[in-house]
Amino acid sequence: MNAPVALPPPQPTNPGVVLGIDPGLNRTGYAVLAPRGRTPILREAGVIRSTPKLALSERVREIGEGLQEVFEQYRPETVALEQVFSTGQFPQSALLMAHARGVILFIAARNLCPVIGYAPRQVKRLLTGSGKADKRQIQLAVQSELRLAQILEPNDVADAAAIALCHYHSARLPANPAERL
Repeated sequence: MNAPVALPPPQPTNPGVVLGIDPGLNRTGYAVLAPRGRTPILREAGVIRSTPKLALSERVREIGEGLQEVFEQYRPETVALEQVFSTGQFPQSALLMAHARGVILFIAARNLCPVIGYAPRQVKRLLTGSGKADKRQIQLAVQSELRLAQILEPNDVADAAAIALCHYHSARLPANPAERL
């Protein structure tokens, strides 16, 4: 009888350029991370704003056009996107966020880029150890992880960087629990 063969442990994979997105109809935060060893570097981060006085279709177009510019400049290999969550108190917010997510998914598909979704608690837990971390804790964790001189603001940008970091580290695990969208 042959002795069992020990397989080498799975090697972490390099997730490549990751575009983290915190979707919103008024402000969509984004952050582009590029690989550099165990800790990625922040290549770009910002906010895509829509004009509140415009019709919904025009606001969605503005988000799509802004996101397409990011794709053209940085060519991400993966999009890490915050999952939609809703509380009974604010169902309208979830509906508005869904419009932004729709154009984000469209632009990613147009650019043949896979989209991986992460729940807010999952992102918070990975970066801070607590699924209930507040905005300030996330900003400080992102600042520390990316070795930034100052925190990322507004919160939408820090959240996008946190989502990208979550994917960067999760993609390196042999069994990534994230959901492909």
